[in-house]
Amino acid sequence: MIIVDSTAYLVDAGVGVVRRWAAAIRAGVGPFKPWQLRRLFVTHLHSDHTLGYADLILSSWTLEQGEPQPLRVFGPPGIRAMTEHLLAAYGEDIRIRTGAGGEREGSAGPRVDVHEITPGVVYRDSLVTVTAFRVHHGTWEHAFGFRFQTPDKDIVISGDAAPPSAIPAQCRGCDILIHEGAIFHSGVSAYQSAFHTSMEELVEVANASRPKLLVLYHQRPGPNAAGLEFIRSRYDGRVVVARDLDVFE
Repeated sequence: MIIVDSTAYLVDAGVGVVRRWAAAIRAGVGPFKPWQLRRLFVTHLHSDHTLGYADLILSSWTLEQGEPQPLRVFGPPGIRAMTEHLLAAYGEDIRIRTGAGGEREGSAGPRVDVHEITPGVVYRDSLVTVTAFRVHHGTWEHAFGFRFQTPDKDIVISGDAAPPSAIPAQCRGCDILIHEGAIFHSGVSAYQSAFHTSMEELVEVANASRPKLLVLYHQRPGPNAAGLEFIRSRYDGRVVVARDLDVFE
């Protein structure tokens, strides 16, 4: 989640995203309401990045007070079909809620404004400019990272990415680089090498990018102390492992 002033920009929608957002609000991240996730940027369509998408669409719609605002979604080709199928799958739920006696009686149902993206600037408002760039993620034809340029921060999110890395071209001394966690050594498995970045490769990315803060996320099976120490021994910049509800400024 990128928060600029009082606006939230969500990257990916994995399992539990709505509950984590509610927990973040309880932790005091800002003057938000649970339904105020109205901008979503999807890196790719792997299930672990999208299983919370239906929850995001429907929970924000059912909870919102007043006339529901559209959820604006920016993602790779295929996100439109996924959205249409999810809305169709919950068609009976939507029909009951919008029908006579339902809590959203008379509503038109959840509104999702879907944009299938290509590399380049995909979103701009008075607070941020969001640029999508292609990353290599195994056999996925369309996988993206995102760069968020705000009035005081330049933030790059890798998404799931394997070499050859597109990150150094996007983060040249950027303020925060949020990069997948590199929990394995190179050459361990064909799948890992094709779909993800190894510890050795991440050291190269970090040294070429030189972010003011490197945040490791999306680690499996969880925070990897040995991997972190390996990176710190070969990269002299600031690097941390992200945990749920951490805040970086």
